[in-house]
Amino acid sequence: MPDFQRKGKALLEAHNIVKHFPIKGGVFMKEIAAVKAVDGVSLTIDEGETVGLVGESGCGKTTFGRAILRLEEPTSGEIYFEGESILSYDKNKMQALREKMQIIFQDPFSSLNPRKTVSHIIGEPLLVHGMKSRKKREERVLELLRVVGLRKENMRRYPHQFSGGQRQRIGVARALALNPKLIVCDEAVSALDVSIQAQVINLLKDLQDDFGLTYLFISHDLSVVEHISDRVAVMYLGKIVEFSPSQALYQTPLHPYTQALLSAVPVPDPALKSNERIILKGDVPSPIDPPPGCSFHPRCLFAKEICSKREPEFREIRTKHFVACFFAGQLEIKM
Repeated sequence: MPDFQRKGKALLEAHNIVKHFPIKGGVFMKEIAAVKAVDGVSLTIDEGETVGLVGESGCGKTTFGRAILRLEEPTSGEIYFEGESILSYDKNKMQALREKMQIIFQDPFSSLNPRKTVSHIIGEPLLVHGMKSRKKREERVLELLRVVGLRKENMRRYPHQFSGGQRQRIGVARALALNPKLIVCDEAVSALDVSIQAQVINLLKDLQDDFGLTYLFISHDLSVVEHISDRVAVMYLGKIVEFSPSQALYQTPLHPYTQALLSAVPVPDPALKSNERIILKGDVPSPIDPPPGCSFHPRCLFAKEICSKREPEFREIRTKHFVACFFAGQLEIKM
């Protein structure tokens, strides 16, 4: 795995993570192909930072996030949390590790049990991890509700009695219940209105400052990721194609795919002139049969013959700025 110029102590290291989903067919239901959802992703997340993971729908972002938590078992690769390999952990050791690794799901309605009250939803992780006293659980639930901006009377209500933003706050409170170190935010604000997105983003940033949290923030919305991330990884068809500090990526993207994504971000001030929109040709190739060489070459405006024959090395073009493109240094565009 390349040295990603980490700014601090590594909390989580993922080395060459692969996750393929088998496709079975025929009389004996043998494996005839595989969906290559994640195809060799390496990523390091430092303690106390936020790493954004962006890309189009279907590129493998969520699968990678679930894989590092072992909600999906990787096909191959290595995952280290606080310096220890966790893929060898049995069920009991993984349950103990769940206290330190949590997730906020995309849909704030379907991720909450409609038959349970808020008190039960937030308190359940505490019960599972040994807090048998109902009084102590309710005290902790009250504390968490206060932290995420909800009131005491919300404890006895059900998920359908809340707005989308309030439901997501409940999801945040549940993720915080066990005082985790790492939280995977899986499209945590994509289902919310824009004004509510801003509130939840500000809440996550405040919680990070207060509790020293580390985030992997997964999103397809680059404008949201810009405001919360210290570093940003851009993913395409199961691979990371660019990874750099947030400011560098947004000001001078080096990969053609990143440039196209950023050109599509709307500019809220009509008085400002944005760069010309980059229109990609064709559709995203199938992860069942990805193209040879650079996986982006069928849609790339700058593709040469070498792009279809060899896979580009993921290399450091500038300080802390890594790109998988043969011509990255020649394609720099100021955004």
